[in-house]
Amino acid sequence: MQLFDRDGSRKYLTVAERARFLRAAEQAPREARTLCMTLAWSGCRLSEALALTADRVDLAGGVLVFATLKKRQDGIYRAVPVPPSLLEALDLVHGIREAQRRRGRGSAARLWPWSRMTGWRAVHAVMDAAGLSGPAASPKGLRHAFGVAAVSSGIPLNMVQKWLGHAQLSTTAIYADAVGAEEQDIARKMWG
Repeated sequence: MQLFDRDGSRKYLTVAERARFLRAAEQAPREARTLCMTLAWSGCRLSEALALTADRVDLAGGVLVFATLKKRQDGIYRAVPVPPSLLEALDLVHGIREAQRRRGRGSAARLWPWSRMTGWRAVHAVMDAAGLSGPAASPKGLRHAFGVAAVSSGIPLNMVQKWLGHAQLSTTAIYADAVGAEEQDIARKMWG
C-alpha cells in the first residue's frame, strides 16, 4: 500500500481538504452528512461504516465499535474514539438513544441501510460539492487522511494501527511517509 498512485498523485486528503469536505458535508442531506462525518472522524472503511448498527455507538464511552471486515473472520471488533459532535449528530439523525432502549439495543438497526454503491455516491457528491477531485477524493482518501492526521498529531503508530484495524504495523507505517504540509509540520518539530 502506498500514499501515491502510479502517476504520483496523492491518495489522501490534506488537513485543509478534509476540513473543506466536512464543511461541504454540513450542506448534504442528514444521512449523507453523518456518513461523511463518520468516515472522516473514524478512519473506517466505507463497508465498515455501512455495517454500523445503533448498538455499536457507545455514547457514554465516546467511541464507535466497528466490525473489522478485512480480517476474514467474524467477531473481530475495534473501538475508535470520535468527537462528541459526531456522536450527537448520529443520535439526532439516527435516534441512537431511542434505538438502544428497544429490545436488542438497536442491533438490527443499521444506521445507513444503503448499498455500498449508494454510500459511495453520497460521499462523492460531497467531494464534488467541496471541489475535490482525483484519487484522494474518495472514501479511501478519507481513511488515508485519518491515518496521516493521526500520525502527524503524534498518535503512536500502534494506536493508529488499532483504530484502523490493520493486522500489520508495517501497513500503518506508510502514514509516517506524509508529505506536503503534514511533512512540514513534522519537520518543524525537529527544527525546534
